[in-house]
Amino acid sequence: MLNENSTAQWGKMNIYQMLKHCTLYEEMLLGKKKFKQIFLGRLFGKIAMKELIGNESPIKRNLPTIPEIKVKEDKGNVASEKQYWITLIEEHAHCSNAEFVHAFIGKITRNKVAI
Repeated sequence: MLNENSTAQWGKMNIYQMLKHCTLYEEMLLGKKKFKQIFLGRLFGKIAMKELIGNESPIKRNLPTIPEIKVKEDKGNVASEKQYWITLIEEHAHCSNAEFVHAFIGKITRNKVAI
């Protein structure tokens, strides 16, 4: 269970930073936030998509993230950010964002990935 005393399992972020990172990512998936595709993504995005979501293996630890969802502030309301993340996850059941632009991979249609 995630709370203020949870420790990092995958990297260096504290609990608030991790929750905020996840909510920013969910907002991108749902089309609430739009980020332009970064240059390296234009070069390697399609290859990365096949590697990251094209098989059944779990996502690898310590992969770099896009700059827009790197969380610098280290303090915030953990409980409200956690609840907001839950709300965003529940929105996927009714998601109408048929195609979105991932800031590294590029355009991804709903039929390419199960959200």
